[in-house]
Amino acid sequence: MVSKGLDRAGYLCHMDAIFGLEQIRYVVKALWKEGKKHRIWAFHAGMGTGKTTFIHALCQELGVTTAISSPTFAIINEYSSAEAGTIFHMDWYRLKDEEEAVNAGVEDCLLSGNRCLVEWPDKAAALLPDDTFHIRMESLDEHTRRIVTGEEEAE
Repeated sequence: MVSKGLDRAGYLCHMDAIFGLEQIRYVVKALWKEGKKHRIWAFHAGMGTGKTTFIHALCQELGVTTAISSPTFAIINEYSSAEAGTIFHMDWYRLKDEEEAVNAGVEDCLLSGNRCLVEWPDKAAALLPDDTFHIRMESLDEHTRRIVTGEEEAE
């Protein structure tokens, strides 16, 4: 189920979707349609919610043909997409602070003009630009997830 809300001016401002793994491609397509104007996407969610699974499905939808994996230990993975160009998939879970993120090359990726998909963005939130596309995910049960988007900071 995908629904969209209107902001005060009447423009589409967010998506709220409840889905299972069998519907992930539909949600990925809707999310891409909503957020493709944004270069930086921040995925806010707890451990085991499915951030990497969702990003994997998104990258497949965007035509990435190389192996898509979690950058938990590498911190940054780079993919090439037929539709979106270079994509940096970052996992900031292991980072202590902004300084460590900068030393790991995160800031270079964020400033590159390329698409950046960031897991655990709160670890170095000060590095995110104002126009970051914020995506919140939650696990409703073992098989069901909810995704809500908005451009404001995570609550």
